[in-house]
Amino acid sequence: MRGRPALPTVSRAPRRHRTRRRADMPLLGGVRPPIASLIVLLLVVAALTVAGLGSVHGEQVPHAVLDGEQQIAADIAVSVRTAIDAESATARRTGDSYTVTGRTTPAAVLKSLASTRKAVLGGALLDTQSGRTLATGGERVPLTGVDAKAPTGDHGTIPPRLVTSGAGQRVLYFAKVTLPAQSVDANQDQNPDAALPQRKQWLLVFSEALPTLTSYGDGRTAQVRDAKGNVLATAARGAAQPLDAPDRGLTAAAGAAVSAHGTGASGSLLGATSGDRKTVAGWASVASSSGSGDANGLGLVVLTSRPVPVMGHSVDYSRFALAAAGALAGIALLVGLFLRLTVQRPLLRLYLSADRLARGAGESGPRSTEELARPVPVHGLGELGRIGRALESLRRQLLGESGPEEIPVRRGPGCRALAVVAMLLVAVWAVPLIFLLNRADTATAVPSLALADQQARTEIAANRIRQSLGASYTDLTDVAKSLPGRTTAAQTEALGRTLAGHHHFRSLYLIGRTGDIVLRVGKTPLRTIVHVPDGSGITTVNTSGRIPAIAAYAQIPAANGRALAGGGVVLFGEIDVKALNFELHRPKLGSVWVTDAKYKVLAASIGYRAFEALPGSGLTRLATSTQSAPGTAGTATSAVLGSSSGPSVAAAAPLAQGGPTAGLGWRVVTAEPAVALQLPAFQAEQRTMLAGVLGLTVGVACLGWLHIVVIRPLRTMAVLAERLAGGDRRTVLYPVNHDEAGSVTRNLELIRQALAERGRVSRSGHASAAHPGVAAQPGSPVQSRHTSAPQR
Repeated sequence: MRGRPALPTVSRAPRRHRTRRRADMPLLGGVRPPIASLIVLLLVVAALTVAGLGSVHGEQVPHAVLDGEQQIAADIAVSVRTAIDAESATARRTGDSYTVTGRTTPAAVLKSLASTRKAVLGGALLDTQSGRTLATGGERVPLTGVDAKAPTGDHGTIPPRLVTSGAGQRVLYFAKVTLPAQSVDANQDQNPDAALPQRKQWLLVFSEALPTLTSYGDGRTAQVRDAKGNVLATAARGAAQPLDAPDRGLTAAAGAAVSAHGTGASGSLLGATSGDRKTVAGWASVASSSGSGDANGLGLVVLTSRPVPVMGHSVDYSRFALAAAGALAGIALLVGLFLRLTVQRPLLRLYLSADRLARGAGESGPRSTEELARPVPVHGLGELGRIGRALESLRRQLLGESGPEEIPVRRGPGCRALAVVAMLLVAVWAVPLIFLLNRADTATAVPSLALADQQARTEIAANRIRQSLGASYTDLTDVAKSLPGRTTAAQTEALGRTLAGHHHFRSLYLIGRTGDIVLRVGKTPLRTIVHVPDGSGITTVNTSGRIPAIAAYAQIPAANGRALAGGGVVLFGEIDVKALNFELHRPKLGSVWVTDAKYKVLAASIGYRAFEALPGSGLTRLATSTQSAPGTAGTATSAVLGSSSGPSVAAAAPLAQGGPTAGLGWRVVTAEPAVALQLPAFQAEQRTMLAGVLGLTVGVACLGWLHIVVIRPLRTMAVLAERLAGGDRRTVLYPVNHDEAGSVTRNLELIRQALAERGRVSRSGHASAAHPGVAAQPGSPVQSRHTSAPQR
């Protein structure tokens, strides 16, 4: 039998070898490691239950409220930064796109450029070579510290700066105005080739107020402060009150926190308690953490605050944690003792009995009789009892007291049933924790303050999308005004320059009166709706496909009563939906969707299919409820919604109540899982479920391990032992594992060899008696026996 492992044979080894064999016990496998691991790991789960649930406590002001105030301050800071960056970029584009002629005066240039910007309060035009002021307009522009000769910054000009004027705080925006090329002819007589074109530049300075600050959420006050703590802008909503004297230290604390954490940082603070209310504040730096952006050098800080009611009761889960851990520790010890008495101890006794019978089968004379004289005790249920009875039958056969006999199969619970009982004991503890205990009541677990914060953040997100779409519309309108009177080549150049400077556009194209595209730059348009709209605004130009096509459009004014060259009448700018998706990403806001009037998804912060419905009827009902009356823009609303994945805090808000997006009927919908709010009820529910899952996993893993290495081999061994006791001497028993079950299998194989040898000797003796003339030859089975040591 080539390729099979060497089989153990009957041995006449000296006694010292037999003594060592009795002590040969498995160290790494067998029945002990699974049972010991089960006890130890269940005790570890009990300790983790105490540590996890014992640390969940209720607070006077829930952490979710503090976190919500921090995120609202950060969202407002992002809006302020975006507005400042947009104003700075618009100022630069205004200066770059202006064409100066030889007859244009500085005063005319300043007046023309300032008239295109409604937010401009004052302006100045400086000579970059001499640094002198060429023209001024509007309110006085503080130019102290402005060095027109040495422009700096990423865009070749001075970044925005915060100054103080007689009318208050102002932000100065800078841009370049390039003059026509001029020839320098100083040495033209000596060297005609020395005449080179030179470009002269003027520095344009706009003075504007800070971007309009908006407060969100009833009772909240929002402020923009400079690095010294001076209030630059304030906005309040509802019954908001200014900070009281005990809370005025929050401003200094916010400034110190910004200085300590750097740009892009945000946080929350707790103020003084007044009666049953406590002031909660959030702060955030307007500067971007990436270091890019024109607003980074202004040192602005957004501070929000509002009084909130103090929670009157605290929640403590330490008693429940101790009770659950104690119950699991008791179950662990009970299961360990149960498996030790019903599986481990009977198997070890079975191992010793099989080892003794194998030694007795390998000996001869009085020593063999001594080993085989003691009966085999039958311990354990099921397979262990069957193997014990089979060994007892084999012992009698080795002594010659009986021949092969059939062992009756007794029906009853086996080792597998014992493992199931142990698993049920663990499941009795784990299953209630997973499905029943510490369930959070969604109607009361989420405080109204957390719902209000989600609604406020949804309104901020809607305002941010409105600003983005409004900026696209404004940029497109400015381009449309510059196209009349130009050739097709000049129009193409202007559109290409606009596309390169506005990354939120993916395609710009002109359509004629029939709706056909007559001029295009950028990517292939996604539009499927061919129409010539009236007026200007924002719209969708497709209703299906992989990508929603949102576009800004503007009418092309006729030049001197003549149609535009090429026949174009409307300029379309398709907006890259990825830019909108990026605007929707905010920390701890959850999933965000922008829907059309039919509540079909146009943009989202997560993966989605174009024009699909909102994921869940509850979100659709919430979006519908924002429409307070037919034909109105509606108001924001919020609610706690349940789903298969758990409750979530959801809110919806109309995109805009004015501007180019007001008539679209679009909505912004958000949903944040309630477990992410760090509320005590949901924390306790989550950690309770985790403890139950860990306990159940440990039970399945360890008892599965016991079934694989012990119970399953015992089931196979019981069948083979009963066959051997019934007279089967031909089936070879191969040990698989180096453990107690493997040792019993090896000993059964030694017993089988001994019984087979005796059978051959007996048959040879009968043959010799029947044929007395035939002498036993040396080396015959009658005179030879295996004497090699057992293969361990």
